[in-house]
Amino acid sequence: MISVDPRASRLTRAFIHLDRLTRNVRLLQELAGERPLWPVIKGDAYGHGALVVARHLTHLGYRTVGVADLEEAAALLDTGIEATIIVLSAALPEHSEGLVAYGCEPVVCTVEMAEALARAAQRLGKRVAVHLKVDTGMGRIGIRPDQVPAFLERCRDFPALHVRGLMSHFPRADEADQCFSRWQIEQFHRVVAATSGYPIEVRHLANSAAVFELPDSYFDAVRPGIALYGLRPSAEMRNPRVRDLEPVLEWKTRITFLKDVPAGVGLSYGHAFRTQRPSCIATVPVGYADGLRRSLSNDLSVLVRGVRCPQVGRITMDMSLIDVTAVRGQVALGDEVVLIGRQGDAEVTADELAAQLGTINYEVVSAISHRVPRVVLGASSSGDEEGQ
Repeated sequence: MISVDPRASRLTRAFIHLDRLTRNVRLLQELAGERPLWPVIKGDAYGHGALVVARHLTHLGYRTVGVADLEEAAALLDTGIEATIIVLSAALPEHSEGLVAYGCEPVVCTVEMAEALARAAQRLGKRVAVHLKVDTGMGRIGIRPDQVPAFLERCRDFPALHVRGLMSHFPRADEADQCFSRWQIEQFHRVVAATSGYPIEVRHLANSAAVFELPDSYFDAVRPGIALYGLRPSAEMRNPRVRDLEPVLEWKTRITFLKDVPAGVGLSYGHAFRTQRPSCIATVPVGYADGLRRSLSNDLSVLVRGVRCPQVGRITMDMSLIDVTAVRGQVALGDEVVLIGRQGDAEVTADELAAQLGTINYEVVSAISHRVPRVVLGASSSGDEEGQ
C-alpha cells in the first residue's frame, strides 16, 4: 500500500498565519466595540481556506459567519463547524429545502424565495430565520427601501419564516469621498425607523471599509471581509488604524531547475522574452493553473535570497521562469521563491500584484487555485493542522 501523501509533494504553497488573523480580528472587534462581528469567509475565505479560517474563528469565539451560497455553507457544516451561517447571495426556490435542512440563515429579497423557504421549513418541521436585503445603492440584489414594510407584512403570512435581520451593503465605502455612503446610511436609518414595529433582531450594514471609516454604519453587527485577512479594502483608506492590518497569506514556491543561458536566447512560449546578457534562469513550479495570472508575464518580481528577481518569458500552466542572475553563485535547487510575502527585508504584496494587473487585492488572493495547499502556521488549540 502506498503511504506517500501526493499533496505533500506540492512545492507551491500558500502559508496561512493564524496569529495574524487573530490580531486582525481583534483590531476589527476593537473598532466595532461590543457589537457582534460576523466574519465573511466566502470564496474559500478569500482564497485563504474557509475550513481553516472557520475553525480558528470559532475557536476565538465567533459563532456567526457569512458565506456566498449553500454549497459553501454545507462544506463547513458537514465538517463539524458549529456556527450560524448567513448565506449572502440570492438563491432560488429550488435551494430552499437545502438551506432549511442545513439551518442556514439566507438573505432574501423576493416574496417567491420567502414563500419557498417557509414551505420547506413547514415540511421539515423547522422555522427558518432570514435576513431581508435592502438595496440602498449597491444595485445587485435587494428590494427598494420603500418596499420594505409591504414585504414584511407579506412575510407575516408565513409562520415558519422569521425575518431575523435587516441588511444592506456599501458599494463605495472604500473611497475617500464618503458622501454617497453617508447618504446610504441615512437611507438605512429610515428603513430601520419604518420597521420598528416588526420583531427584527439585528440590523447590519458595515463591511471592512465601513468598520474603519464609517462608525455611524455599525448598527447592531458588522460584517468585515477582506480586512480579516490583513488586506486594505483600498489605498484610499484614511483611518491610520488600517496600517495595523497584517497580511495573513504568503505564497511561495521553490526552484526546481537552474541553467546558464547566453545572450540572445528566447525563453518560454512565443519567445516573448530574449536574454539581453548571459543569464542564470530558474524554473519554478507555479503557473496560471495555480492562480499566477498569465498577463503578469514579464511584468512580475519575486523574491529569491531576499533579492527582487524578474519573472521572464510567458507564464505557462504549471511553470514559470525567473531571472536569478542577481544572485548567481548563491542560488541553488530547492531555494524558496516568494510570490507574495516577505523574505529578509524585502516584500511583495498582493496590492503590488493587483496594481500590475489593474485589479484589486481581493481578486489576487481569491484566485489562488485549490490545487495550491494552504499550510497553517501558528495553529490554535482548535485542532488546526498543516494543509487542507
